Amino acid sequence: MGASLFPSAAFVGTFLFAMNLLCIIPELATAKQEPITRHYKFDIRLQNVTRLCHTKSIVTVNGKFPGPAIIAREGDRVVVEVVNHVKNNVSIHWHGIRQIQSGWADGPAYITQCPIQTGQTYVYNFTIVGQRGTLFWHAHISWLRATLYGPIIILPKHNVSYPFPKPFREIPMLFGEWWNADTEAVITQALQTGAAPNVSDAFTINGLPGPLYNCSAKDTFKLKVKPGKTYLLRLINADMNDDLFFSIANHTLTIVEADAVYVKPFKTNILLIAPGQTTNVLLKTKHHHPNVNFLMAARPYFTGLGAFDNSTTAGILEYEHPSNSSSTKSKSLPLLKPTLPAINDTTFAANFSNKFHSLANAEFPARVPQTVQKHFFFTVGLGSSPCPKNQTCQGPNGTKFAATINNISFTLPTTALLQAYFFGKSNGVYTTDFPCSPLFPFNYTGNNPLNNTMVSNGTKLVVLPFNTSVEVVLQDTSILGAESHPLHLHGYNFFVVGQGFGNFDPNKDPANFNLVDPVERNTIGVPPGGWVAIRFHADNPGVWFMHCHFEVHLSWGLKMAWIVLDGKLPNQKLPPPPSDFPKC
Repeated sequence: MGASLFPSAAFVGTFLFAMNLLCIIPELATAKQEPITRHYKFDIRLQNVTRLCHTKSIVTVNGKFPGPAIIAREGDRVVVEVVNHVKNNVSIHWHGIRQIQSGWADGPAYITQCPIQTGQTYVYNFTIVGQRGTLFWHAHISWLRATLYGPIIILPKHNVSYPFPKPFREIPMLFGEWWNADTEAVITQALQTGAAPNVSDAFTINGLPGPLYNCSAKDTFKLKVKPGKTYLLRLINADMNDDLFFSIANHTLTIVEADAVYVKPFKTNILLIAPGQTTNVLLKTKHHHPNVNFLMAARPYFTGLGAFDNSTTAGILEYEHPSNSSSTKSKSLPLLKPTLPAINDTTFAANFSNKFHSLANAEFPARVPQTVQKHFFFTVGLGSSPCPKNQTCQGPNGTKFAATINNISFTLPTTALLQAYFFGKSNGVYTTDFPCSPLFPFNYTGNNPLNNTMVSNGTKLVVLPFNTSVEVVLQDTSILGAESHPLHLHGYNFFVVGQGFGNFDPNKDPANFNLVDPVERNTIGVPPGGWVAIRFHADNPGVWFMHCHFEVHLSWGLKMAWIVLDGKLPNQKLPPPPSDFPKC
């Protein structure tokens, strides 16, 4: 069974968390040369956890917060038996895994599967094809991913090296959130009243808020390092609703991977990571013992309206001291703090995003679609829906908040879309008339883009023939204020061929697209008041979700789905669902 990389909070304070992964999972060092099957069991259980001097019962995997790591090599088969022991319906998404011919294992509730009900078991079975790096798993139903998440670490095949210097150690670092309240109650109340939900009480690193919060000094992630060594930090933004700036005081980071795809390395003192994104960085430690500790800090990048968690989570980087009294000396050392950008520093965000490029070499080519068969223009943003009769709503002007793509707020069905599609029973479940562009064009980023903010609702999908080359321009709107939106596409990586501010100009902007070495990702931030263009080959048959990875926007309806038809060959067809497929 898989072992967890995350010891208890008390243990973290004294134990060297930054252990070499091959020491933690010895079978990875001695495994056969051929791909193997790796088995895990996820027991979904309640566990009492205390943070910020507040104890509550949370939904966990195997009693751990964050959950255990899935560790495998490229080409391995992964089998995860998920047993639901709690009252909540549950589903697990393996974020970023391509799921080639295994769409039944993708995980979003009511899209590719019905949820796993209380007392039920579902076995997720998939093979990791052509991927290596850092991804993560999380619940994909309601707001359960607030506590149900953990890393996916995909090592290269045997005898295949990283395209960068081999690190001394590898450390997963997951950004998340802590809520004193029950997150299910938070989103339920928000959807009932139409208002924005309450915000979290703290951000976390590996489940620990850190010393900048009250009653939290003991719950601090500490990374102990040796001088003159290179460490690989596997950064994962698993938080619910915020992009995060991150920096380590007086240290430079070299970015080498994004969303489990190698990139041309570049150095930075500060990085930005959106919910759903992963970033691997190399940390080269100083050659001498500096006699000082360094704060590792993360806080939000926020451009929208309303409340947000304006706080900072922090861990501590400590250099191992050669003397026996290292613990005492470490506590007495000065603590240097990093300087992070302003909360709304969109200039930094845009410049940082533009630094990412694919390796685009013989070993790791960038297979960017050079021509496009299907063009789509999707507006993404916030709007409102009418308040039901005999109810008082707390959204804009007495309405309910809603979020849309092309002014359609997606309505989840009561059965799985993939199941309805596969068995030809779409009637009453979904339609295939999702618009390719807004029905009513307007000045998307103007000061007063629309007088009527009301949205329509529906379960509408787009159908794509197998292996269609697709371009999607995602345009932010300022209907209720310009805002960043991290858009995630299931089942695919895509190439980010262009981005900019203002309204996308189809006559001028494509001339500046990068079709040589654009970054390849599964989640991309749509700039506030701007646009981003992505391309991909629809070569993975099934039903695939695309949505904002801000959980509040997902709950409000900023989502849609694609149907990619089967190809002609057997390896281009979606097989039938497994026998234990959950029933609604």
